[in-house]
Amino acid sequence: MQFFETTLSILLREKARSQPDHDFIVYADRDLRFTYGEFDKRVDELARGLLAIGLKKGDHVGIWATNVPDWNTLLFATARAGMVFVTVNTGYKIHELDYLMKQSDLAALFIIDGFRDSDYVSMTYELVPELKTAPRSYLKSERFPFLKSVIYVGQQKHRGMYSMNELLLLGKHTPDRELLEIEASLDTNDVVNMQYTSGTTGFPKGVMLTHRNILNNGFGIGENQRFTEKDIVCLPVPLFHCFGLVLGMMAIITHGATAAMLEWFDPLLVLATIQKEKCTAVYGVPTMFIAELNHPMFKMFDLSSLRTGIMAGSPCPIETMRQAIELMHMSEVTICYGLTESSPVMTQTRYDDSIEIKVETVGRALPGVEVTIRDPETGEECPAGVHGEFCCRGYNTMKGYYKMPEETAKCIDEKGWLHSGDIGVKGEDGNFRVTGRIKDMIIRGGENVYPKEIEDFLYTIPGIKDAQVVGIASKKYGEEVGAFVILHKDAAVSEEDIRDYCRGKISRFKIPKFIFFVDSYPMTSSGKIQKFQLRETGAKKVEELGIGT
Repeated sequence: MQFFETTLSILLREKARSQPDHDFIVYADRDLRFTYGEFDKRVDELARGLLAIGLKKGDHVGIWATNVPDWNTLLFATARAGMVFVTVNTGYKIHELDYLMKQSDLAALFIIDGFRDSDYVSMTYELVPELKTAPRSYLKSERFPFLKSVIYVGQQKHRGMYSMNELLLLGKHTPDRELLEIEASLDTNDVVNMQYTSGTTGFPKGVMLTHRNILNNGFGIGENQRFTEKDIVCLPVPLFHCFGLVLGMMAIITHGATAAMLEWFDPLLVLATIQKEKCTAVYGVPTMFIAELNHPMFKMFDLSSLRTGIMAGSPCPIETMRQAIELMHMSEVTICYGLTESSPVMTQTRYDDSIEIKVETVGRALPGVEVTIRDPETGEECPAGVHGEFCCRGYNTMKGYYKMPEETAKCIDEKGWLHSGDIGVKGEDGNFRVTGRIKDMIIRGGENVYPKEIEDFLYTIPGIKDAQVVGIASKKYGEEVGAFVILHKDAAVSEEDIRDYCRGKISRFKIPKFIFFVDSYPMTSSGKIQKFQLRETGAKKVEELGIGT
C-alpha cells in the first residue's frame, strides 16, 4: 500500500497545483462549488485569520456545526496552522458541551445557530457569559481558562463573537510568513484532529488522531472502492464523525475526487444530489439507505451513475443490501468496521465480494493494518473459528486519549495492540464477523452510547435511587437505550418526567426510549449487576407490550 508521510495541508497544496480547476467540494442544493485551487486559497485566508486573532500552533479549535460549507475549510485551515481540530457532536446539549470544552482545553469554538431543537448560540452564552462584555480577542472565561475566542459561522453579528467572514477578511490582509513557517514545521505524526468517543469504558475521551492516521486510513478505504479523480461521492453523513471526516473527506482528497455535500441527512436531497451531480458513490448507515429506498419519489430519480459507496454504523439487513445493489446500482458497495481509536477503519469488504460476505461479515483487514482476534483473558491470538476480542495494530492506532494516560494504557497494550472491546471471529477465508461486545457500550444507529454516562446523569434526577442502562435490540437502529430505574420510597416519578428532565441536557439519542421501574436488579453471588439479564428482560417487556423498536 502507498503510504502518505505528509500533512493535510501539504497534500491539499499538491492537489491544488496538479488539478486546480477540478471540483473538490460541491453543494448541489445551492449550486455552490469549490475547485481544489479555490478551496486551497480560502484555506490560506482562514488559516491566516486564525493567527490574526491570537490563536497559535498547538491550540485546540472546536467546531459545533452541521456539514456547512466552511466546515471543511476550518478543518484544513487548522491543519495548516498547526492547530488541533476538535469536532463536537451536533446532538450535544449544554451538559455535554460543558464537559468537552473543559476536558479538551478549547482555545476557540466555532458555532452555527443551532440544529433541530438546540440553540447553540444561547447555550454558548450560558456557558460563557463573559462573551457579552469582553472585547473580542480579550476573552477571559472563569469556566474555561484556555478559551480565547468564539466564532460564529455565518454573517450575522453576535456580541463578543467574530464572524467567519471577518476572519477571512483578516486573513486577506495578514502576511503569510508566520503561516508558512508553521506549515514547514509540521510533521505527519502531529495530532491534527481530536474526536470525542465513549470508547469502551467511562466518560467521553478525546481521541488524538494524527495526519498519518487519517490520511492513510482514508486512502485505504478509497482504494477498496476503486476511487479515482473521476469519482463524485455523495456525503450525507456527519463530518464530526470519522464516517464523514475520514471515510469521506480523507478518502476523497487522497484520490483527488469530489465531495458532493449535504448539510444534514434528507433522503430527498440525497437522491436529488446523486442525480444532479451524477455521483458514483454514496455513504450512509442502513437506516439512511432504507429511507432513500422507501421515499415515495424514489423512482423519479436517475441513480444509474452510482457504482460504490459505504454502508456502515450498524448491521445491514440483506434485503436493504440487495435493494441498494439492484435499485441504486451500487454493485460495488462496501461495509466497514472499526472505532474512532483505530482512525477508524480496521476491516472493509471489497468491491467484488458477494452479497453474503457484505451482510454477514465486516470484511478483511485494510492493507497496512494487522487485525487479530485475541483471547480477552490470555491475550493469545485465537485460531480461525474461535471467538475473541478484535484487536488491531498499525499506522491507524491513535496517538492516545487526551490527558488520559491510564485510559490509553488500558486500550493499547505494551505490544502495541489496540483493544476494541468488541467480540468477533475470523473465518477461514480471512473475513471477520462481529458477534458481541465485552463492555456494555450501546450502538444506536451508529452513535456510541456509554451506559455509565447516562446512569450518572439519571442519578441527578430527584426521586431516583438507582439506574442501570442497557441496550435493547432494535430493527431500525440496531439498539435503543433502555433504563431500569429504582425510585426512592414514596417518590412519584413517571417515564415522561425522566424524559422531560433529559431533554435539552443530554443528546436526544442518549435519552432512554424504554424506561422500566423495578424494585431490584439481578445480581451475581459477588454482588455484581447482571446486565445481560436486564437486556433480556427489556427485550421481553418490549415484545409483551407490543411497543416495538
